[in-house]
Amino acid sequence: MTLTPQVPTVRGTVAVDDLGTVLMHEHVFVLSEELRQSMPESWDEQRRVDDAVARLTALAATGVSTIVDPTVIGLGRDVRRVASVNQHVDLNIVVATGLYTLGDVPYYFRYHGPGTLLGGPERMTELFVRELTEGIAGTGIRAAFLKCAIEDELTPGVERVMRAVAQAHLSTGAPITVHTSAHARTGLIAQEILRGEGVNLGAVVIGHSGDTADLDYLHQLIDNGSYIGMDRFGLDVLLPTDQRVATVAALARQGLADRMVLSHDASCHIDWFPPGVREQVAPNWHYTHLHEQVLPALLSAGVTQTQLTTMLVDNPRRYFSPAKH
Repeated sequence: MTLTPQVPTVRGTVAVDDLGTVLMHEHVFVLSEELRQSMPESWDEQRRVDDAVARLTALAATGVSTIVDPTVIGLGRDVRRVASVNQHVDLNIVVATGLYTLGDVPYYFRYHGPGTLLGGPERMTELFVRELTEGIAGTGIRAAFLKCAIEDELTPGVERVMRAVAQAHLSTGAPITVHTSAHARTGLIAQEILRGEGVNLGAVVIGHSGDTADLDYLHQLIDNGSYIGMDRFGLDVLLPTDQRVATVAALARQGLADRMVLSHDASCHIDWFPPGVREQVAPNWHYTHLHEQVLPALLSAGVTQTQLTTMLVDNPRRYFSPAKH
């Protein structure tokens, strides 16, 4: 008898077949945590939790059953806060382990680990494995996947995190999502590093691939075996929606719906921008844009309902099923 894979979520494990419609790259909160603690006047905990409940409830009303939240160390991750939101929303929230940096590693890791002043084992890998197998920060909430990041260049710190993520993947089988710059084509660098560590690239989503209409680049990522994250719908300042739709539709016509996942990379609250600026600059950058505007546009562009189901249901299910990569 074959056992159905189980996916850890904030509310407990869920059978992979029960994830339903999945948005594969959404945040609940993105915070500069030390600054938040230093400026208590900028934060009203109950108001932010209530707002998150309202936003995620509206998302669930569109038929989305699960969001995959790649908020990790470096982005203000607090799974206790996310759990307090999730108590009031009927939605699966899948959380990540890993470390977000586009440059150096935190000083905590700087002087010990492979190649450092004090040497020793890679403590990042130990942390990531513990969060995947035991839970995050004593909560018992387990991460289900790994996250790392690269923007325009591969710095020594970025490379070290990427290799630590790869080793945690090899130890646990947990899949990987990588923040990348499509314009700098750094998804290819991420693939090279991860493959060199022995990672099966079928277990990897190259995030933010939808920021480009460069089909040659996207084909290279797919040919190397990874899923591509068409995951910033609503961020028209980076690429307009019509070009994002046309790119997904072109790849779908080529029979590649089984290599794409869809999302917004939105959040209930991100403190990187002053109040009101996000809404002014990117008014469509919110959780329900995909179902309200994008999916109808994709259908009009020739994408079939079956292909939408592949991208929103089947691919996430395979991603979280190690034997099906």
